[in-house]
Amino acid sequence: MDIDYGTLPHKKILCIDMKSFYASCSAVMKGLDPLKCHLAVIGNLSQPGSIVLAATPPMKKDFGIKTGSRLFEIPNDSRIILDEAKMSTYLRISTEIIRLFNRYVPKDAIHVYSVDESFIQIDGTSELWGEAHTVAKKIKDELLREFQLTCAIGIGPNMLLSKLCLDLDAKHDGIVEWTYEDVPQKLWKVSPLRKMWGIGKRLEKSLNNMGIFTVKQLAHYDRSLLEKKFGIMGNQLYYHAWGVDLSELGAPIMEGQISFGKSQILLRDYKERSEIHCVMLEMCEEVARRAREQKKAGRTISLGISYSEREWGGGFLRSCSIEEPTNTTMDIYRVCLKLFNTYDTGQAVRQISITLANIANDDHFQLSLFEPEKVREKELGYTVDHIRRTYGTASLLRAVSYTDAGTTRKRSVLVGGHKA
Repeated sequence: MDIDYGTLPHKKILCIDMKSFYASCSAVMKGLDPLKCHLAVIGNLSQPGSIVLAATPPMKKDFGIKTGSRLFEIPNDSRIILDEAKMSTYLRISTEIIRLFNRYVPKDAIHVYSVDESFIQIDGTSELWGEAHTVAKKIKDELLREFQLTCAIGIGPNMLLSKLCLDLDAKHDGIVEWTYEDVPQKLWKVSPLRKMWGIGKRLEKSLNNMGIFTVKQLAHYDRSLLEKKFGIMGNQLYYHAWGVDLSELGAPIMEGQISFGKSQILLRDYKERSEIHCVMLEMCEEVARRAREQKKAGRTISLGISYSEREWGGGFLRSCSIEEPTNTTMDIYRVCLKLFNTYDTGQAVRQISITLANIANDDHFQLSLFEPEKVREKELGYTVDHIRRTYGTASLLRAVSYTDAGTTRKRSVLVGGHKA
């Protein structure tokens, strides 16, 4: 079916992305031009396997080093500057940038999507600042003048199209505006599907298995079949393929949390199974906390293990569903432990991921005569969360976090997983 765009909201929303934000900030603080210098921001300079958090455009172009590369992959070249992450500083700069946006629109018209990306709705400001493209140009020029930082801006009639415009078009051309009329020519041609915001590799694979390889095919697929396969997400995927998004500024573009998870690259190879169990327990604690924070629970628990490249890599990803939804740490851990003991090949582990899916509201509880402590365990989880929110993440830890294998204590002093 065709969508009647005349009945949809036609807002003016800017999606603003700071280019190579961490690297650009570091370059400016060193008195360098981010567009000319070869600089990379590293999570931890003392660890050869530490990840590259950001790199300036010349670093990407001339050396192929980009976000996600490793420190040991960076060549020994006199032109290259390495800087360790300063997360607190980046956050302060990000806050000042938000204040700049506040000159143009009120605070409730600003939605901070991440440290380096924000949405602002400029409806009703044309008498003050001009039409959307003019406002975008003013903001871009002020960011360059006051912070020496460059940005890309996507403009659209809703949050979704402004974000897609940014990711697919504006990051190459600086400032670009998409309207609903641009959807067939610009959005439908997108392939592979993971290039579209909201579609990851796993979802892309599921769609490919249904014979859907382009956004145009997704837009013309039977909506009822998408809903049958993915639930509410299927409905959203269908309408997003048409560029339709009715969410208000600040609301999640993709409604409905489909999973809670945590993935961690270990700082060294973990060979002892008891040490791996310690990290798994810590991660189960975090996954359970994230679910409780949203008053959710899940029935399907997935464990992913990646083995060390020194032992030829490989790994596994396995899932197990339980009868009653849970957000209790030990319930999740017991399932993960069972999966690990079943599929582990004994190699050294370098990465672990744990996911809680098949989500339900945590508003009811099935009592059992055989598990009388279940209610207390559930209440204990929320109590521990409250203590940690009040006194800090490290105020209450499991004993395993104080062993050599534990990672939570080290990570609790980090900002965004990196040095402050």
